Amino acid sequence: MMNIQEIDSDKLEMAASMLKAIAHPVRIAILKHLEGGKKLTVTEIHELLGIEQSTTSHHLGILKDKGVLCSRREGKNTYYYLKHDILSQIVDCLQRCTCEE
Repeated sequence: MMNIQEIDSDKLEMAASMLKAIAHPVRIAILKHLEGGKKLTVTEIHELLGIEQSTTSHHLGILKDKGVLCSRREGKNTYYYLKHDILSQIVDCLQRCTCEE
């Protein structure tokens, strides 16, 4: 097993930044909706979550800025998706860790 001193400090900072970005209930819900390679627009996400479109855009911006999400413009729509599919495993892990027994 690799010890913490063997990991590049820049990579640790990036990982911490990504985890901080994810650490919000709305953002966790966004990631959950983007699992499995799904690509959704701001409108689709705000309708799924039942929150304001401006709030959705704000959270998507944070996730994109911190390297959690990517976006691709197609015509009038911008589609958001997980930058790394493996990020959905973090959400799955959190769900398992918060289940009541």
